[in-house]
Amino acid sequence: MIAALLLLCAAALLAAPHVLVRIERLRRSPRAALFVWQALSLSAVLCLLTAAPLAWLRPRPVPSAPEALVLVLATIASIGVLVRLLVNGHSVGRRIRAARDEHRQLVDLVGRHEGAHTRVLPSERLSAYCVPGAGSRLVITEAALAALPDDQLAAVVAHEEAHLRERHDLVLEFFTVLHTATPRLLRTDAALREVALLVEVLADRAAREDVGEVALGRAIVSLSEAAAQTDLTPGVSAGAGAAATRIRLLVADDPAPWQTLVLYVVCAAALVVPPALVAVVAR
Repeated sequence: MIAALLLLCAAALLAAPHVLVRIERLRRSPRAALFVWQALSLSAVLCLLTAAPLAWLRPRPVPSAPEALVLVLATIASIGVLVRLLVNGHSVGRRIRAARDEHRQLVDLVGRHEGAHTRVLPSERLSAYCVPGAGSRLVITEAALAALPDDQLAAVVAHEEAHLRERHDLVLEFFTVLHTATPRLLRTDAALREVALLVEVLADRAAREDVGEVALGRAIVSLSEAAAQTDLTPGVSAGAGAAATRIRLLVADDPAPWQTLVLYVVCAAALVVPPALVAVVAR
């Protein structure tokens, strides 16, 4: 039965993150790993969304009790995910943009203007972050300017500019919508933290090309020691311990090309296998 098949695919796709978060080696290919995470979530949501419509398109005249139960479950899953996707897609986007607009106005008001989009906050806490989107801002505190050597400041700026240039905020927003569209019992918040960490690793890779791993590693240590005590930085957090992981990845060997290729194959399989199975069963 197609509905049962799609529900099983969704369960398998949603179970995968519980395993993937334990494989630190994946973080050495952050871009490919991000594609895998996005593909797993997108495919799971699509399976849940289409389970009921496809089942109702091919109804049996008199379904057995197990088939009727699967049909009920598929209907509940499809309607529930559709409602959550529409509601969360709207509310997450609106909430994030409202928070950014408010934060942008705040740093423009209290911060010292340095160039077109850099703002220096009069704060004694070491911090640096970016506010993405239209009218993006790179924000750094006076304490960070005073405490960090020039090479570490350059590392911090390169890291935040990478976030803005590559629009990592859109990656996080898209994943957050998919993540919150699935039932809470089936998802793990570790997946959201892992995607946030991979985005940080991507920005680290870009900054490392500009300033080297030593300056960037020291900047990460300096800012992470202050991060636990500050609530200045907006957005999704990579979680406690992320700084230590980022430093380990800075000095880790680059993965072999075949390892990255395997991740892209997994990404494609996550999107292709469920509809292929449905096509086979529907014959």
